[in-house]
Parts: sequence; structure tokens; C-alpha cells
Amino acid sequence: MYQLIILLPAGLDLQSFDEGWPQFLDIAEQLPGLIRESITRFDQVLYGSETIQRMYTFSFQDKKSLEIALISEAGQKAGNLLHNLSGGNITILTGGYQSDTLDRIQSYSPPKEI
Repeated sequence: MYQLIILLPAGLDLQSFDEGWPQFLDIAEQLPGLIRESITRFDQVLYGSETIQRMYTFSFQDKKSLEIALISEAGQKAGNLLHNLSGGNITILTGGYQSDTLDRIQSYSPPKEI
């Protein structure tokens, strides 16, 4: 799986951003190949100096699917609107995503040595 990640830094005017977010989502949900979207609202920094208020993720099957989505008409519109909502004061990342369940991890038995 491959993800587009949008990070909103501390100091970004969330009220203005939130007013335009439904319009952004209407467009973003038209991205070809979009599988899932999620939001994380951070409420505490446990360690470190980076302060991120929110993280939005948009998941795609693979890197190629994400690239197609970004260059699509919906991708271009969503990107322009996102820039306008944030004044360019955001971070956008892409990368591979993997997950596992704790049960499966704990059931792993390493190969026995000979």
C-alpha cells in the first residue's frame, strides 16, 4: 500500500482550514484509486520539538496508483484547494505503508539454528 500524508503544523489557522476541508474532501474522494482516508488529531507531544496538529492520510494500492491520482483532474483541483486552504503552510509526504497485527507478530517463530 502507498500513502499520501498531509501534516498540519502548529500555528495553522484550523478554523479557516476546517471551513474549506469538506470541499477538499469532496474533490479528494474522486481521486482514482483511492482506497482509504484517515485523520489523526494530535493532542500531546510526548517527545521532540516538532508540533504537528493533524495528520491526514490517503491510501492507494501502490505508488503508480498514487501518481495517477495526483496528476488526475481531481488531484490537480485538490492540490490547488489544499494550497489555498493552508497558505502553503503544510507538509505533504508520500511513502510505502505496511501494518501487522500483534497476534501475528507474536506468533512468529524464528527459524531454528542448526
